[in-house]
Amino acid sequence: MKLFKKVVEKSTESILFLSSTVTTIAVLFIVFFLFSEGLGIFKSSPVEGSYVMVVNNQNPVIQLSAKEIKDIFNGDKTHWDEFGGKHDSIILFTMTEVGNIFTEEELGASYEYMPAKIDSFITANPGVLGYFTQNNLPTDFHGKILPVANITVKEFLLGREWYPTSEPAALYGTLPLVLGTLWVSLGAIFLALPIGLVTSIYLAEIANEKLRRILKPLIELLAGIPSVVYGFFGLVILVPFIQKTFDLAVGETALAGSIILAIMALPTIITISEDAIRTTPVSLKEASLALGANRWQTITRVILPYSKSGVVAASILGIGRAVGETMAVLMVTGNASVIPNTFLEPVRTIPATIAAELGEAPFGGVHFKALFALGIILFLITFIFNTLVELAKAKKIN
Repeated sequence: MKLFKKVVEKSTESILFLSSTVTTIAVLFIVFFLFSEGLGIFKSSPVEGSYVMVVNNQNPVIQLSAKEIKDIFNGDKTHWDEFGGKHDSIILFTMTEVGNIFTEEELGASYEYMPAKIDSFITANPGVLGYFTQNNLPTDFHGKILPVANITVKEFLLGREWYPTSEPAALYGTLPLVLGTLWVSLGAIFLALPIGLVTSIYLAEIANEKLRRILKPLIELLAGIPSVVYGFFGLVILVPFIQKTFDLAVGETALAGSIILAIMALPTIITISEDAIRTTPVSLKEASLALGANRWQTITRVILPYSKSGVVAASILGIGRAVGETMAVLMVTGNASVIPNTFLEPVRTIPATIAAELGEAPFGGVHFKALFALGIILFLITFIFNTLVELAKAKKIN
C-alpha cells in the first residue's frame, strides 16, 4: 500500500513537472517566434514582391524612402532636385503608362516586345521613374534599379502614417496606433478607477453581508461576458448616443472605446480593490474609531493608505485589460489610423489593427512582419504593466 502511494505521488509530481515544463517551453517558443518574425521587418524593403523602382542611368539619385515614393506618386513632389538629383521633372512610368504610350502592335501580340520598349523609354527620358517587376525588364537593361531604403526602427516607431497596402511602397508608421491604444486605455482607466474604487469601498466597508453576497457575484459576472457582446452594445446603443449628443458625423470615437473598456475593466478593479481593502486588520480600524475618527475618516486615512498597493495593482491590471482588448474596440472606435487630438475622433488601436489585418497579410511578407512587430510593442506594454503589478503587490510603490 505504501509503495502504491509513493508511485502515485511520484507519478503526480512527474506529470505536474512535465506540464509546467511544456507550458514554459511553449510560452518561450511563442515569444521567440513573435520576436523573430517581428524584428524581420527592419531588414525588409517597403516595396513588396519582385517589384523594383527604375530610373535613367544618368540619374544621380541613389536611393528613395517609402515616404518619398509616396510623395512622388501623390504628386506632392514633382522634380528630382528635391531628392538630390537634377532639375528634371519626374515622369512616372508604370504598366498603365506603357499601354498609353505604346500600341498593341509595338508591344507585340504576347507582349514579347514590352521589355525592350520599357528599356528604350527609360533610356530616352532622364526624368523617368519606373515601377515594374523584374520580369518586365530586359536582361540587358540599360537603366538603373533604384534601391528603396529598408524600414528603420525610427520610421516604424515614430512614423505618422500606417498604409500597409499602399503601392508602390507601403508605409508602416505605428505612432498613431500606439497613441490610439494609450488614448483609449487611459480614458478607460480614468472612467473606471473612480467608479471601481467607490464600489469596492462600498462592498468592503458599508454594504451588509447579505447585499455584498448578491452584488459581488453580479459584478464578477461582467468579466465572463464575451467582448463581442460589449462591442454590439457599444455599436447599437453607445455609438448613436455619442453621435447625437455631441453632434458628430460618426459616433465611432475614442470616447466610445474608453467607455466600453471602462465597463470591461470594472470587475477586475472592483474585485481586486475590494479584496485589498478587506485585508486591512480589524485592529487598525478599531484603533482609529477609538481615537474619535468617524467611519469616513477611518476609510480615507487608515484603510485606503493601508491597502494602497492592492488598489494600485487593481488599477494597473485594469489598464492591462484595456490595452489588450480587441473585438469591442474594433467595433466602436472607427479604426482610423490617425493621431488623436480629442476623445471625439475615431482612432485605431494595436490589437484592433492586428485582428483586422492579419488574415489578409501575405504569410512572410512585409505586412505580416509589421503586424508581428506591433505584437512586440503590445507585449512590451503589457509586460511593463505586469511588472508594475508585481512591484505594487510587494508594496515597493510608495
